[in-house]
Amino acid sequence: MSSLSRELVFLILQFLEEEKFKESVHKLEKESGFYFNMKYFEDKVQAGEWEEVEKYLTGFTKADDNRYSMKIFFEIRKQKYLEALDRQDKAKAVEILVTDLKVFSTFNEELYKEITQLLVLGNFRENEQLSKYGDTKTARSIMLIELKKLIEANPLFRDKLVFPALKSSRLRTLINQRYYYIFHDNLFIIYLLFIRYQLFMCYHHATNISFEFKFTIPVDSLFLSDMSSLNWQHQLCKNPRSNPDIKTLFTDHTCNPPNGPLAPTAVSLPVGKPAAYPALGAHGPFPPTAATANANALAGWMANASASSSVQAAVVTASSIPVLPNQVPILKRPLTPPAPGMVDYQSPEHEQLMKRLRPAQSVDEVTYPIPRHQTSWSVEDLPGTVAFTIHQGSLVTSMSFHPSHPTVLLVGCNSGEITLWELGSRDKLVSKAFKIWDLPSYSMTFQAAVKETTISVNKVSWSPDGNFLGAAFAKHLIHLYSCHVSNDLRQQKEIEAHTGSVNDLAFAYPNKQLCVVTCGDDKLIKVWDLNGRKLFNFEGHEAPVYSVCPHHKENIQFIFSTATDGKIKAWLYDSMGSRVDYDAPGHSCTTMLYSADGSRLFSCGTSKDGESFLVEWNESEGAIKRTYKGLRKKSTDVVQFDTTQNHFLAVGEDGQIKFWDMDNINLLTSIDAEGGLASIPRLRFNKEGSILAVTTADSGFKILANAAGLRYVKISPPSAISNVSPLNLKVERSSPARPSPILNGVDPIVRGMEKPRIVEEVVDKAKPWQLTEIVDTVQCQLVTMPDTTDTSVKVVRLLYTNSGVGVLALGANGVQKLWKWARNEQNPSGKATASVVPQHWQPNSGLLMNNDVAGVNLEEAVPCIALSKNDSYVMSACGGKISLFNMMTFKVMTTFMSPPPASTFLAFHPQDNNIIAIGMEDSTIHIYNVRVDEVKSKLRGHQKRITGLAFSTNLNILVSSGADAQICVWSIDTWEKRKLVPIQIPSGKAPNGDTRVQFHADQIRLLIVHETQLAIYDAAKMDRIRQWIPQDALSAPITYAAYSCNSQLIYATFMDGNIGVFDADTLRLRCRIAPTAYLSPAILNGSQPVFPLVVATHPLEPNQLAIGLNDGSVKVMEPMELEGRWGAPPPVDNGILGARAGSSSGASNHTVEPIQR
Repeated sequence: MSSLSRELVFLILQFLEEEKFKESVHKLEKESGFYFNMKYFEDKVQAGEWEEVEKYLTGFTKADDNRYSMKIFFEIRKQKYLEALDRQDKAKAVEILVTDLKVFSTFNEELYKEITQLLVLGNFRENEQLSKYGDTKTARSIMLIELKKLIEANPLFRDKLVFPALKSSRLRTLINQRYYYIFHDNLFIIYLLFIRYQLFMCYHHATNISFEFKFTIPVDSLFLSDMSSLNWQHQLCKNPRSNPDIKTLFTDHTCNPPNGPLAPTAVSLPVGKPAAYPALGAHGPFPPTAATANANALAGWMANASASSSVQAAVVTASSIPVLPNQVPILKRPLTPPAPGMVDYQSPEHEQLMKRLRPAQSVDEVTYPIPRHQTSWSVEDLPGTVAFTIHQGSLVTSMSFHPSHPTVLLVGCNSGEITLWELGSRDKLVSKAFKIWDLPSYSMTFQAAVKETTISVNKVSWSPDGNFLGAAFAKHLIHLYSCHVSNDLRQQKEIEAHTGSVNDLAFAYPNKQLCVVTCGDDKLIKVWDLNGRKLFNFEGHEAPVYSVCPHHKENIQFIFSTATDGKIKAWLYDSMGSRVDYDAPGHSCTTMLYSADGSRLFSCGTSKDGESFLVEWNESEGAIKRTYKGLRKKSTDVVQFDTTQNHFLAVGEDGQIKFWDMDNINLLTSIDAEGGLASIPRLRFNKEGSILAVTTADSGFKILANAAGLRYVKISPPSAISNVSPLNLKVERSSPARPSPILNGVDPIVRGMEKPRIVEEVVDKAKPWQLTEIVDTVQCQLVTMPDTTDTSVKVVRLLYTNSGVGVLALGANGVQKLWKWARNEQNPSGKATASVVPQHWQPNSGLLMNNDVAGVNLEEAVPCIALSKNDSYVMSACGGKISLFNMMTFKVMTTFMSPPPASTFLAFHPQDNNIIAIGMEDSTIHIYNVRVDEVKSKLRGHQKRITGLAFSTNLNILVSSGADAQICVWSIDTWEKRKLVPIQIPSGKAPNGDTRVQFHADQIRLLIVHETQLAIYDAAKMDRIRQWIPQDALSAPITYAAYSCNSQLIYATFMDGNIGVFDADTLRLRCRIAPTAYLSPAILNGSQPVFPLVVATHPLEPNQLAIGLNDGSVKVMEPMELEGRWGAPPPVDNGILGARAGSSSGASNHTVEPIQR
């Protein structure tokens, strides 16, 4: 609907309100969806007219539109349900439960079950969470406060919560103005009667009543057409000008005096209600400074740019903007495309824009504001020397260098993992496995989508200041992180940005506010602030949007977007639609990039037929300036490219990197980087162009550098680099691609043009590595859980809650304890921390979570525990039945699986909380469906009790471990056994004790823990990659081990009280925590040895761990704030990770196995 038609609806609403047609007003509000009457909504909620409340809401949103809408409908239906229970109308409550609330069970079944259980209570206030529920009126008022917040935050209600300011009887005024000069007053009265009658009939659904006028004028269409054009209002102007531009019904049109100022009317950006959605231009409009001729260059692209938009208005303020004499004809040329597929729009707005532009200097005098100095260059400037290869572990899908730190690289993978690398030291600074931060708050469409497969990263990108980074995923989401120190990523915002895949993400600064621009398969481009508020929504593409390229020329901020059908569009930050619409060469799926100085625009892409194009654009005309030669005619995927040094272009294709000089269409040179590159490699330069990262075929990336880049990564440049010529760089077609040998995740060998060099020869030895040893309480942060004074009860199982706010311990007596951290000034995040003492949490009822231990020999029992993903329920057993506890009330919801055999290990299915894998004492594994109370399958393969279970959704397998020191791999689809592998026990050791298994975040590498060893396996083939055996200062048997949340560290506890912190990729020890660091001298000198039996790692903080000890105590530990981590990564020794370190306690005798590829 046009904006004038929308305004007409507001005028009719005002008219109906003034005429007291209340019911018609609200029906038109609902059916048009233009204005949400909050007062009317509040009145209906307070009156408990729930049917009308929902009916009115459906004019604006549906329950499954987004998380805000879902929450709105849920709160309303929950209140209706509680009111039925409160008046003891159980039949009505059941009806509401089945018909209204059942829909929400698909995304939160535990919550639905808990709501259902309220039926059996005499008074639902017996439920602790509802104990403060007052009377109906108070409850409705409290709910209304929440609903108003949700509505104001819901993007679907944006621009719909404020009625425009209108003079009274505005519709009457317009009709009177029009027809007072044409017909007599009686016709005006008839018009009013007609409108009144027509609307009354329409909104009371009395369409079967006819009404005929006795004159031949089609009254309604004439009226509406006159209202839409409004050109008749021009007759009322004192100084009418030709071709009036009348745009609103809300105010009377007037022409400016002839030869008067042409200052445009300020138009605010359309971001809705100021209280809930601050305007993008929060710091004022764009300053009306004079722009350079580049504004006109952009006008060549944006021939349809409206002078009334806020951005353009600022640019064309007054008449001070210069324009090239030869550019005006370009903008006024006939509608003949200057390039194949281009469409040029002409409009009255365009004519007005041209009238405001005056000639200025000649074309030779105008360039980009920052002058480009011609500098000498040679092929040596290209980063062509292979410095090293890094094995990421998953297919690399996107890379981005930090804007100010030339050796910090952000990497995104198809496993959903994002990683921050410091290339100078080869350190993996931070790694974040994909995890949905707040799944229950999302739409049901999204929740269904994410259950299916792993969500790949499509794009990673840094903000221009380097303080934020973003990741766009293949399903709906983007993640924003703040990054103010090199080794710390903090969650900023998770946004359900698009329906389907989010294909691209970029940062932009419209009006000096940092924003995020995204595009997706839903054919939309969206602009978000860093708090997740949607500021703009651009529609117009007819195919999925493949990429976005935000840019600016002086004060003009704009976005280029490309779609998979080859269409390219340009947008200003307003609601006026796209300014250009043309085809990429070959209708290719393409990406657009500017040169580093912003003066030149390039695009590169591949058509559906596989033909690739690399071109430079003439921005002044929107035409192709040059097409580069040397790309294949048949590519299997969309080729990727990058620009550097304002002089070079690089494209990844055919397992090679191809380089062009920007000013020459012929291929400059190409290299294969010693082979092993992906067929269509992704590549990225650092800002200086001294380092180039390029993806490999074996889930890694290579780092190439020029002489300056080699110094950055602490490698001496090869002496032959100065003699390199394009011919030397050229790859022989006959030479096969040679995969790089990779040891322990990092290929340390420099692959230069002439002679490989060992890193040890050139690595900076000024700071020799030392093992970090924590031997005193002052060297770390430590907190002991309160109420753990019963030294006779060992802590045998330990978990963090998934939200990271609590620790749950299971004792050998079957009793579970929960500690929670409160949100306060000392701990504003409310997350678990070693700097604040938590609370031993219990419900008001005083209940304990006691397992069924009747008739159980606790000395022989094997306690087990598992926590649901949303922390609502915990399932545990201690030799008896399995009990399912409500985490809020501690009540036992149900019990099942009575022994014998007793359960020994529990694991929830990662995609279905109703499916539980239960390891048994008799060596079997039961696949149990809680919903139907039925064992679906029994898996047999072990000889002794089950001691560990781990699911991998990537490989679609369940891995089990047993007290028989064997590992079984099972298919999740059929529950058939795929493989049985005995762990390799060191010679002289007996295969006794428990074996535990845990998957790395990539869901491929598997950690196997036995008292005799730590081992990493490739679970796809069950090949051992490496092994560590207790030795030196850590020679005692291992009691437990676990990955950190980012899978970069492994924490292992030992029977002598030591704790080892290992690098997860290399199994090299980086830190030893001695028992003297966390135990008092009295305990250390006691008669009974005290040591950790179990370790748990925080779900969000990789350097935080909790230990459960055999004296019943639980402790949480973190490194000192100044340190921030447990020691430094071990060095690379002579190209092999794993040689002995100087300190005996850091020595590693682990076995390195070659990775099978």
